[in-house]
Amino acid sequence: MGSRPELKVDDESGFISFFNRLPETDAIRVFERNDFYSVHGHDAVFVATTVYKTTSILKQLGSSRNALESCTMSPTVFRGFLREVLFMQGKRIEIWQQKGKGPWEIAKQASPGNLQDVEEDFAGQLESAPILVAVKIQVKAEERTVGVCFADASARELGVSEFPDNEVYSNLESLLIQLGAKECVIQENIDNKDPELKKVSDLIDRCGIVVTFNKSSHFTAKDIEQDLSRLMASEGTAGILPFTEHKLAMSAASAMIRYLSLMADELNFGQYKLYQHDLSQYMRLDASAVRALNLIPGPRDGSKNMSLYGLLNKCKTAIGTRLLGQWLKQPLMGLEDIERRHSLVEAFVEDTDLRQTMQEEHLKKIPDLYRLSKRFKRKIANLEDVVRAYQVAITLPGFIGTLEAVMDEKYKDPLDEQYTNKLCQLSSQLEKLQELVETTVDLDAIDEHEFKIKPEFNEDLQSIKQRLDDLKNLMSKEHRRASSDLGQEMNKKLFLENHKTHGWCFRLTRNEAGCIRNSREYKEIMTQKTGVYFTTDTLRDLNRESDQASQAYERTQKGLVNEVVSVAESYCPVLEELASVIAHLDVIVSFAHVSVHAPTAYVRPKMHPRGQGDTVLKEARHPCMEMQDDIQFITNDVSLKRGSSEFLIITGPNMGGKSTYIRQIGVIALMAQVGCFVPCSEAELTVFDCILARVGASDSQLKGVSTFMAEMLETATILKSASSESLIIIDELGRGTSTYDGFGLAWAISEHIVKEIRCFALFATHFHELTALNEQYLAVKNLHVVAHIGDRKEEGREVTLLYKVEDGVCDQSFGIHVAELVKFPQKVVKMAKRKADELEDFTGKHGEHHTQCTKEEIAQGSAILKKMLLEWKQKVSGGHMTPAQMKDELKALAQGPYKQAFEKDPFFQSVKTLA
Repeated sequence: MGSRPELKVDDESGFISFFNRLPETDAIRVFERNDFYSVHGHDAVFVATTVYKTTSILKQLGSSRNALESCTMSPTVFRGFLREVLFMQGKRIEIWQQKGKGPWEIAKQASPGNLQDVEEDFAGQLESAPILVAVKIQVKAEERTVGVCFADASARELGVSEFPDNEVYSNLESLLIQLGAKECVIQENIDNKDPELKKVSDLIDRCGIVVTFNKSSHFTAKDIEQDLSRLMASEGTAGILPFTEHKLAMSAASAMIRYLSLMADELNFGQYKLYQHDLSQYMRLDASAVRALNLIPGPRDGSKNMSLYGLLNKCKTAIGTRLLGQWLKQPLMGLEDIERRHSLVEAFVEDTDLRQTMQEEHLKKIPDLYRLSKRFKRKIANLEDVVRAYQVAITLPGFIGTLEAVMDEKYKDPLDEQYTNKLCQLSSQLEKLQELVETTVDLDAIDEHEFKIKPEFNEDLQSIKQRLDDLKNLMSKEHRRASSDLGQEMNKKLFLENHKTHGWCFRLTRNEAGCIRNSREYKEIMTQKTGVYFTTDTLRDLNRESDQASQAYERTQKGLVNEVVSVAESYCPVLEELASVIAHLDVIVSFAHVSVHAPTAYVRPKMHPRGQGDTVLKEARHPCMEMQDDIQFITNDVSLKRGSSEFLIITGPNMGGKSTYIRQIGVIALMAQVGCFVPCSEAELTVFDCILARVGASDSQLKGVSTFMAEMLETATILKSASSESLIIIDELGRGTSTYDGFGLAWAISEHIVKEIRCFALFATHFHELTALNEQYLAVKNLHVVAHIGDRKEEGREVTLLYKVEDGVCDQSFGIHVAELVKFPQKVVKMAKRKADELEDFTGKHGEHHTQCTKEEIAQGSAILKKMLLEWKQKVSGGHMTPAQMKDELKALAQGPYKQAFEKDPFFQSVKTLA
């Protein structure tokens, strides 16, 4: 962590009493001091345990009677703290500042969805844009309508959407996933009185998004038209009219504008774009599917390859990395759009030189263009930012030349349409910027990391520069004169230096300083370890004049820099358009790179329109699993065919690969619709409108939701959201309740999917009885994961999981063998085997022959038995027989008059076996 700054507060008691008067808040308050930050009270304890991992660093401010626990952070530690608190912990922060001796005031605020004030502290190291969403709901007679406004403050965009929803708010869930929201603002729900708001806040929480409650009065559309017309770029009021009919979305927009305090900063006026988000243009994903398919890494995930985002992210630019995250949450639905991306990926897969040149030469030179543009818009850009924009402009001919060198006609047209033509146009628009920089900026000085205007660009600047050069020559002349006069060698014993306090002066080593003592001409200024500093009247005058000229030079430079920056700012729209083209190129090249460098190369999938065609995958693999060390991945075929194998039931042992098999199908479908090649030897897929999943209990218990309730919530979402064009993935169901209830639910849900929804679905289960569904429905097909159990003694009946999926039902249970495999204690395994054998014997005796009897045979056999028992009852009634005599009497009947009837009767044979 480095050394912690020492906490020094001028007026300790005053600060403590001010701090104690502050109202309660859920935000962490950070106080910005001269060159460090401090936190106090319970915030200090939080920082100590979260950042420093120990409370021993806490210091007490003030006397023991009213002591305030405090801790400090250096600027470096503070940046790490911001990342931890905002991204990992999902908390809000307030940064307080004090001007002079004035009062402390909130200078900056930040939350997971609003990083505007602290963006510079991250220095562009944001992997995804912080999307903030405001939601307003309305329920009328069981009809639910949702109005949403979302903001990407970094790109200065506001989006609105209004749509009907069902009682589990699955459309809202899909929208939040599509947008990759980090924070959601909703109306406060005092004492949880509104069940609908409670439902929405629980949903947002389940999606792993921070919930922020705001007053209901903030969600009013009263001034929204006026506010939007001031914020919007160019269109003014006319551009807002199409949106105003969406009253709920406008109410949400009002809450958003207030939460971000957009109207308080005039720099926002005329800068924002407003657009409408169409929920149906992208595949819908629920939060459970995002988890099941491992789309995005969790905040604590280790290996990059464990998530699809980590695996596919071979992007070379920050803008490409962010776009990839967006694409993964917004898989395409239009067949033409999907195939266009596939064609572009294919171009880079087939042309190795094209791909490598883009990655290794061109893309790595591109800075974060959105961040660069935002620095101009926020009026904090400097000459270095102008030079960055210039450096991008001069790289574009390289991009264009590489793309124009592609000779294959098959790929030339799509590449020209998507990239070459756009880059040519943008490059020509940036020519004037290039010219401006080459005319005005001293490009030679950039190598020394100096950013300044060329003196020859401006007459005033040039004349001041000439005067400074003349003064420098005069000082050198004075240096030579003093050297000769004092007999001290120049630059070995007598130095001319620009001291930070005293300006230009001479320095002699301490040993040689005696030569100026008692001299009127040489005036001593100060003595330091490095030597004695002194001056002459001539040098003092030259220094004064040089200082004035330098100040004039800086002023003139600053004015010219401001002019150049101001002109460069007008190129922001071009830079932003260029950012979108290059980000797209970066992601496509990244897809091509991953497709080529996988352990076995990916293939281009053949796509069918929505609702048409089958999904057939040959030698399919899970892209993340095959990247793990020491794994020899077993490939499996997949056949989802309409009418014959729409609903796949997969049985088999734990750890046998059921989960991997069903999830890899979801991952492959998503990869295909994102535009990437897929890990198969051949693949054809239909376009799915959504992927819905129910897998594992996840961390619901941590949120106070039982496993069973979590299952039911996720399953309810599936049943209400799925259409005939969806893909459903269910990995176990009904484990959170009794076996009978669980099986009943699993059967009913499966039957509903097969009969009513009629979409492609995969169900991995331990309920072997569920496989009987395929006797009733042609669309159901049974599969099982193959495992081998050794029979010979020397094999010790060991289980070998083959991870191969084959047709049919799994014929035995492997629970105990898997327990052996993971080295359960031998005692436990032996007891389990004994109990299992006992149950097997019991059920075997009980049921073996029953299966051979028809209902009629059972009824007939029961009637004979009943007749014999009634006869026996008459004989033994009266209490005159001992138990042994009663038993003999029953035997006599069974072996006498009834013997022949029983020997012929199949049902009686089964009863006899029991006896």
